[in-house]
Amino acid sequence: MSLYRPVQIGNLKLDGNLFLAPVAGYSDRAFRSVCVRAGASFCYTEMVSMEAFTRGSDKTALLMRRAPNEKAYAVQIFGGNPEVMEKGARMVLEQTHCELIDINCGCPVPKIIKSGAGSELTRNPEKLYKIASAVVQAVEGKVPVTVKIRSGWDAQNLTWKEAAAAAIQAGAAAITIHPRTRAQGYEGKADWAVLRELVQYAAGRVPIFGSGDAFTPEEAKRMLEETGCDAVMFARGAMGRPFIFRQTRQLLETGKYEPIPIRESIEAGFEELETLAADIGEKSACLEMRKRFCAYSKGVPGVGELRRRIVQAETKDDYRSAFAPFINS
Repeated sequence: MSLYRPVQIGNLKLDGNLFLAPVAGYSDRAFRSVCVRAGASFCYTEMVSMEAFTRGSDKTALLMRRAPNEKAYAVQIFGGNPEVMEKGARMVLEQTHCELIDINCGCPVPKIIKSGAGSELTRNPEKLYKIASAVVQAVEGKVPVTVKIRSGWDAQNLTWKEAAAAAIQAGAAAITIHPRTRAQGYEGKADWAVLRELVQYAAGRVPIFGSGDAFTPEEAKRMLEETGCDAVMFARGAMGRPFIFRQTRQLLETGKYEPIPIRESIEAGFEELETLAADIGEKSACLEMRKRFCAYSKGVPGVGELRRRIVQAETKDDYRSAFAPFINS
């Protein structure tokens, strides 16, 4: 059987198993739309605060908008209060009609942990159970609820198995694990052995998705082969390289993949810019796209001068001028 295959998550069936992870400050609908066109099977929004959302924050509502080409997508939510999470999940369904709700139980950022959310939940399975149960109850079976965890708090406190057990007991339809500890943050190496152990532990109950250190098609293939996980989540590996989804599928199905022409990669960046500008205005979009165009410019000849112009760009025309030699050549 091909490593590229359909995935069943509760009542949701997806055609493929190459996902865009929820990446804070990145996974807005502009970037997701580019990833979908580039072959992503399924995309997640960046994590959305249910405390802010239930209080009427317009910014959080914007984070959850469906991309124009998304047939199905997931909204990732976070919070430390079961009642607020239950209310928020119900509102998310009413306002977005998303196909899946994912609960972030892995974010290592201190301010998220202090709110009782993120990695705090991986090390507190009882609270994770209460929150996941509340969200499952809120959606009333309309969409699957999934949970994302870490391997544990630190090397001495690996609680992934307890967290996974709590999620499954609460009714989670799938689990994603980023096999780093909260203490690691995004440093060091992801421990794929933990991912493999979770796959074995959850066998026959829920699908398991792997996240962490999938930066190339080859690494994604190796993750699937070595761990037996049901899907791969691309995070930093997709930044500036949305075509990693297409290339990975090619590798899984044929054993090789085609390089992406520089011009096609740059055009994807401009497509992202246009959608983002429509959502938040040209000025804000151009400022946000500075880091993203720096990512798109990897491998471009004369990248030093190009990036100097990118980080000074304030308008669409500034970007068009900077990239003109590569688009028109």
